[in-house]
Amino acid sequence: MRGPVAPPQVPLAVSRSDAFVDLVHESATRLERRWPQLAGVEFAVLDVPGGGNGPAGWEDDGGVPLGRLVTGGGGPDRIVVYRRPVEIRTKNRDERALLVHEVIVEQVAELLGVAPESVDPHYGQD
Repeated sequence: MRGPVAPPQVPLAVSRSDAFVDLVHESATRLERRWPQLAGVEFAVLDVPGGGNGPAGWEDDGGVPLGRLVTGGGGPDRIVVYRRPVEIRTKNRDERALLVHEVIVEQVAELLGVAPESVDPHYGQD
């Protein structure tokens, strides 16, 4: 139903996928302010990890990864967050935002070769 409250150019609802992308963008933007060397890093969202037995698939411990660092190899470094595994592990938007941020902090720490607590002093605190 469209009208003065919801004109045609405004979506009635934001999809879960779009809301998740927004969480990743907010977290990445927050970290880029603190770590300027992240300016060239691409942040991406995929629904699930890729198939196969390689690093994009299952982790060595048999678990499903929540995120992944893909180093450049000629292109930009990329940090990928997997939407469905994160959504399954969280109950609401606040938990999702916290877990997304922790996943990104862990991947940034791996990229920079520092501890996650160095990337974000609040890492691991609820």
